[in-house]
Parts: sequence; structure tokens; C-alpha cells
Amino acid sequence: MRRGRSRPAGTAPAALLLPLVLLLPLTACDRLAAPAEQAAAAGDPAQDADRGRRLPPVVDHVRTDDPVVFLTYDDSAERDPAFAGLIRERRLPVTLFLTDTVAGPAYGDFARLRPFGASLQNHTLDHRSLRGLPYAGQRAEICGQQTKLKSRFGVRAHLFRPPHGTYDTTTLRAAADCGITAVILWRATLDTAGDLTYTRGEPRLHPGDIIAVDPDHPTATNLTARTERLLNTIEEQGLRVGNLEDYV
Repeated sequence: MRRGRSRPAGTAPAALLLPLVLLLPLTACDRLAAPAEQAAAAGDPAQDADRGRRLPPVVDHVRTDDPVVFLTYDDSAERDPAFAGLIRERRLPVTLFLTDTVAGPAYGDFARLRPFGASLQNHTLDHRSLRGLPYAGQRAEICGQQTKLKSRFGVRAHLFRPPHGTYDTTTLRAAADCGITAVILWRATLDTAGDLTYTRGEPRLHPGDIIAVDPDHPTATNLTARTERLLNTIEEQGLRVGNLEDYV
């Protein structure tokens, strides 16, 4: 959005209407609810009207001709011990979005996955829904987790996934102020039954798709089994798992 400027008296009111670039709040039914249209404009960051600077883009798909898709997980993945073995065995470049109050006790386990391709990124301190919260509260959630990740792993996360996929322009402002360069959503979801669902477009994987694997309530092997099945699907479609940090 651009900052409005005062106009001389008598100017038609319509002249006060300036073009707006808005990222509308998402509607999410659950933890991995479909984000849909808002992320369709991935790569087109909004402009902060208050500070005249660019805001991070909201991304659910990367524009690329490379035959790659990207696997992302939100917390709870550590509950399946075999999942860590799968990452190590295949050296999978997965992206793990971590919430301190959820994943904190398992930070040591996550740290041991980094040499095998796991990227550790920001998912807030407490997994609160951010949309509608004041700027100070949103900034505390995002920057607070930046500090935690820096102190525990020595990394400065630059990717952020808002809890439940919901956000507003205040979220983007706070994320930018915390050093975030992209807000990551998803075009496809692997649910607890092992089925892929899509937020928009053709119901199949395309190069550049970001996949959110729902880790909720895994059994000892469920998350690993579902991931292995997904890897087979990816390979059957002539695709491979890419490193999201190399593209965003």
C-alpha cells in the first residue's frame, strides 16, 4: 500500500482512492486448513504503508522448472522416532517449522537432523493464532522464536509459517521486523490418512509445490510410513524433494 497525501480543497473525493495491495486473512478450519487464493500471488510482496518498505511474500508454490517439490512439517514430528531415521537414511531436505512450547523439549533431536538436510524454521513461541492480535503481540511471538532458534541452533531462521495458516498484514509487518524473508504456506497437504489434498488448481503435484505433512497424532511408525508413501508418489511423478531454502 502507498501512503496517502493531503489534497487541495475541492479535489473530488474519488481522487483519494489509491490502489491498494492487500494480503487478506486466511480462513483455516484446522491446523493444516487450506490457504488457497492468498498464496496464489506468491512472490509478490505487499508494501508496508506505515514504513514504505516491502513485506515478505506469502508462498505456497515456488515458480521453477526444476522437477522438485518441498516437504514441510509443523512440530510433533519428533513423536515418531523412526522419522528421524528416515531423514538420516535418505538425507531428506525437509523443512521443520518449530514452536518453542511444543518442540522445545526435543530441540536436541532436531539439532542432530540438521547435518542430514533438515532445515529448522520459525512457527512462533506458543502456537497462538496471530490474525487480529496487536503488532506487539505478534512481534513477540515471531521474534521470540527467532531468539530461541538462534540460541539453541545458532541459526537465524528466515522462513516463517503462521500457526493454522492464518495471518494478516500486521503479521507480515512483524515478520519483516523479525528478519523473516518469506511466509510459507502450502498447496498440498498429506493428511493423517496418507492422502494428498490440494488447496487450489489441478489435483496433482506440480514442480515447485510446497507440501505440508500433518504430523498430528502419529503412531510409532505412522508419520514415517506416510512420508515413505508420499516419497513413492513423488518419484512416480518424475519429481524429487528439493531444499526449500535454495528456492525461497
